[in-house]
Amino acid sequence: MKKHYPIILILLVTHSLFGQSSFTEVSKEAGINHAFVVDQATFGGGACVIDFDNDGWEDVYITGGLIKDALYKNNGDGSFTNVIDKMGFENVFETNTQGVTAADVNRDGFKDLLVTTMNFLSTERNSAPNFLFINNGDGTFSDQTKEWGLDQYTSNSTGASFGDINKDGYPDLYVSNYYSSSPIGINIYNESTITNSFVPAYDFLFLNTGGESFIEVSEAYGVNHQGFGFQGVFSDFDNDRDLDLHVVNDFGFKKTPNRMYRNEYPRKKLLERSNSLRLNYGMNAMGIAFADVNLDGWMDYFVTNLSTSVLVYNKRNGEGFEDMTVQANVAIPTITDEEYSGPPISWGANFFDFDHDMDEDLFVCNGALNPTIRLNPNLFFRNDGGRFQEVAKEYGLFDFRIGRGSVVFDYDKDGDLDLLVVNQAPRQPTTLNGKLLEARCLLLRNDAADGNWLQVELEGMHTDKNGLGARIEVVVDDLVLIREIDGGSSHLSQNTTIAHFGLGDHEEVSSVTVHWIGGALQQLSNVDANQRIKITEDTETGIDPEMEVSFNVTPTAFRSQVTITYELPESQSATVNLYSADGRLIETLVNQAQGKIGVFQTTISPDLPMGVYYFRLISESGNVTIQAVKG
Repeated sequence: MKKHYPIILILLVTHSLFGQSSFTEVSKEAGINHAFVVDQATFGGGACVIDFDNDGWEDVYITGGLIKDALYKNNGDGSFTNVIDKMGFENVFETNTQGVTAADVNRDGFKDLLVTTMNFLSTERNSAPNFLFINNGDGTFSDQTKEWGLDQYTSNSTGASFGDINKDGYPDLYVSNYYSSSPIGINIYNESTITNSFVPAYDFLFLNTGGESFIEVSEAYGVNHQGFGFQGVFSDFDNDRDLDLHVVNDFGFKKTPNRMYRNEYPRKKLLERSNSLRLNYGMNAMGIAFADVNLDGWMDYFVTNLSTSVLVYNKRNGEGFEDMTVQANVAIPTITDEEYSGPPISWGANFFDFDHDMDEDLFVCNGALNPTIRLNPNLFFRNDGGRFQEVAKEYGLFDFRIGRGSVVFDYDKDGDLDLLVVNQAPRQPTTLNGKLLEARCLLLRNDAADGNWLQVELEGMHTDKNGLGARIEVVVDDLVLIREIDGGSSHLSQNTTIAHFGLGDHEEVSSVTVHWIGGALQQLSNVDANQRIKITEDTETGIDPEMEVSFNVTPTAFRSQVTITYELPESQSATVNLYSADGRLIETLVNQAQGKIGVFQTTISPDLPMGVYYFRLISESGNVTIQAVKG
């Protein structure tokens, strides 16, 4: 696929000639006054973007550790109000909270909240399982942890992520756990004490049973590693329209490295593929972000670390991943500054097109261990035509507080993405330029964006209500921009579920295509820029979960021949169409009349140029779309 990097470079040069704006810290004037307070260890601090009252303005939940969490309601005028006291969260106030994420677990149209907890460190807080708060739809929540079966699973939990792994329309849940037991009396937490004295934990994988409860299935699904887990993300790395699972672990060089599990749907199995995919990094992995960085139609991953973080590009077609950290210019082994010189200690990370030049930039949230505190400023990488430049100082993001989680969302609805950073209160006095460095979370308003944009919100009917895991493709000329809806990432956090696209000087996009989890494809044509649109899943094109229709295309990376196999569970007609990357019908490959049932197979030799294509089965039992690449 031809890329327009030269045009992007021209835009950047023009932008620099006429000066630039930056991010503006507006926490105090916006009413956000919060800092995460650690227990004996350095753990914790996540945020979740959630429009809990469905008023169109995104709110944010921030965990507090040893202090009360905060739920900041967006007032729609640039300000927030902390409303947590009268919302039904009382049971969480006396626990050591860590991370947070959201999904509509019962499909009632309102997002619910999952708050993770750390236990056994301090007598100051109660031991408790992770909390599930069900949204009542009236501005309040109910603690239904026990009703949903989560009260039986108490651990030292960190990050959590939602995603529908069995395509039934109900979001399932993955919870990363750090350790299962520790010796009494340890009050210094470092590599030696943790790896030698702590027992790494098994993570939790919960299946959602039709919006009524969660069942723990990690062993049954093959997710049975023990590690110092910080974050798992559901993401479709192999483009087969089901959600795979990427897990990042701390101290992976001594215990369990990072893991990638391939979803074997319809088999109830997540197959561990870390070694063959070259993702088995043994590192101090803290967080993870994903995006189609090089615009080739496949998800790439950035994993934060103590010292140099790692950026891997997807080699496509199951061929594994390539380490592009150095080539992409994001390798920062040492930060050199007059206030601090040493390795970055990186936690949260976020890909987003902050300047609307049609490629995704990268924010990295850094923070000292707490204790011992050494100033450790955040990093910001601007994507300049496929090669990143570190520009945190230039854009007002070189902050020295103790950062952990970070999220992006358009809080003021002005068409660009803003940042929120969760910072910890230091356990030792921290000064900068002779002044005490105030501990607080930061809301950073984006005043640097230029150009046009488009935002896409999803509403699932058969699939997850908020489109978690769905992939949205926007075609601008012959450039394809891709976003995958996030169910929990960064560090113990979750970004907005509204997809955002920078469009440069383009005032219209050729098409917007939604690839729903399960295979259904939906498209809009000739969409105007500078608006937020909502796409509701077409119930006529979804898959009936009670019917069994299978469809397979092999190989999905082909040069000449392709074999198409499909099975019809009842007598019916069926059509197989071939589409281009932008959704245009190229050819009808199979047009089967009514009255057929069973397994059918045909081999074709399509005369096509190199690129991405979609094979789609259309039947009365459901529609399935498979992406393939002509090489």
